[in-house]
Amino acid sequence: MRWPNATWRSRARHDLVRAELIAAPIVLLILVWIFGNLLSALLALSVGGIAVVGTLAVLHALTGFTQVSVFAVNLTTALGFGLAIDYGLFIITRHREELAAGRDVRQAVLVSVRTAGRTVFFSALTVTLSMAALLVFPLHFLRSLAYAGMSVAALAGLTAVLVLPVCLLVAGDRVAGRRGPPPSAGVGGAGLFYRTARTVMRRPVLTVVMVVPVLLCLASPFQRVEFGLSDDRALGAASPVHRATDVVRDDFDSRATAMASIVLPGLTGTPARSLDDYARQVSLTSHVLRVDTATGSYAGGRPQAPPTPASARFSGPEGGWLSVATDAEPFSAEGGALVRALRAVPAPVPALVGGDAAALVDTVAVVGERLGSAVAIIVLVIFTLLFLFTGSILVPVKAVLLNLLSLTATFGAIVHVFQDGHLRWLVGDFLVTGTTDTLLPVLMFCIAFGVSMDYEMFLLSRIMEEYRRTGDTTSAVAFGLEQTGRLFTAAALVLAIAMAAMATSPLTPLKLLGVGLTLAVVLDATLVRMLLVPAIMKMAGRANWWCPQPLRRLHARFGVSEYEPRSAVPGLPGPRDASPGERAGGGESPDVTRA
Repeated sequence: MRWPNATWRSRARHDLVRAELIAAPIVLLILVWIFGNLLSALLALSVGGIAVVGTLAVLHALTGFTQVSVFAVNLTTALGFGLAIDYGLFIITRHREELAAGRDVRQAVLVSVRTAGRTVFFSALTVTLSMAALLVFPLHFLRSLAYAGMSVAALAGLTAVLVLPVCLLVAGDRVAGRRGPPPSAGVGGAGLFYRTARTVMRRPVLTVVMVVPVLLCLASPFQRVEFGLSDDRALGAASPVHRATDVVRDDFDSRATAMASIVLPGLTGTPARSLDDYARQVSLTSHVLRVDTATGSYAGGRPQAPPTPASARFSGPEGGWLSVATDAEPFSAEGGALVRALRAVPAPVPALVGGDAAALVDTVAVVGERLGSAVAIIVLVIFTLLFLFTGSILVPVKAVLLNLLSLTATFGAIVHVFQDGHLRWLVGDFLVTGTTDTLLPVLMFCIAFGVSMDYEMFLLSRIMEEYRRTGDTTSAVAFGLEQTGRLFTAAALVLAIAMAAMATSPLTPLKLLGVGLTLAVVLDATLVRMLLVPAIMKMAGRANWWCPQPLRRLHARFGVSEYEPRSAVPGLPGPRDASPGERAGGGESPDVTRA
């Protein structure tokens, strides 16, 4: 990044404060509306506060060992409050359900931690490991954001399952309020989400045929993505740095923002004629305006000026270098083509081409080289954790494919807005450069893939609970959506507000990240979680729970289910056997929690 770090820090700090001032009161009002109780809202908000403060302390400690991007603080605040409040929502809501079911405070806390707490633990682990995939990239920007994301997800999960239950014990029944999810007898069909699930499952194929093309249509602009890196234009038109650089762009032929350097280590001892010939060849390269080196200045393959005393700076005991002025925008396709052309010119010694355009070429190359490994890590992590969570093979595969579909739709929308310049009035003004920052889609992929598993696990936990009670997939899906629909919709709203607050920044990278993650969360909570998941699970039927016998034994040993379902059909888990207490008419087994 060519603009001063002080400019970034000042702008990012200002935008962070503004985002907090915008998001915090709105989130608190939403939580009060959800719970109908100020104490419950403050408890959920405090989980986010602890996670954010703890992560900032971790980042401060890391500055003594490695570089930490200024964006890490912005990501910590947005992601920390979003995730932690999600986790607090889930545990507090389950705790209130148990209180409403007649349990005392201690029993309600224990059941909430055993059920919702287990889901929160796996969700936080999923987000943490998804963010860890960024560590495969040898780029300080992505690695520092990985440290921030891993820390805040882990601290949010630990705070929710360790600190929040203690707070609930101290608060007693004061967290109970007038609002809460609808009764959960497993058959309540009056709720909106229950009716939605039933409607979708009556026409599952039609739902898939209608929703998937919408997502594919949103994804289509991603085919024309042009990757670049953020430059001074990302600071916004009002930035003094951007205004000054624009003057250089518009009023000077040789632009300070369009320079490349060619370093020739070990040049000492090489005849001057060899350097002269090399500089001539470099000056013939397309988009090169002038070449300056120890033997003089060149343009169009001919010398333009003899060497001067100032030319001595181009040589030293370790080698020499050339300064190349160009008319190609560094972070553009022309800039990338120029770098490749310069690297192809035969040099008297091995040449190293540097500058902004070279940084773009090398960044795109290293991202392309490591992207497959990062995606493989995330997919493997999510598949493994969902298998341990559900004991199913199809459910993790379905989750991965739907996440890829919704994220591709998000990337397509980002290209349509930020690269092509459409709908600028909706997301706030910014300068269109015709490129998409290479690093931001990678960051969005890791964050959104992990966050979407929050809602997947919240929903699956209640679906599995009801399926093990009844053995009916259709009713279990409707029950699960009814129990968690209002919850993950509220959680998505809170997270979307935290992310959308970032979009108020005039910094284009923060705006893009805020808009992209907001859209990803909204698509996941609506089209994917409310429509596609019920439709696909209905189409799959009992195959949702199929698992080969060897993997069933693996899940029985390492999985997280409180009991292993048994099935009359080999490989297909069904409703569990009745416990001795239930066969004796003693009511529900202690292993089963009904809200």
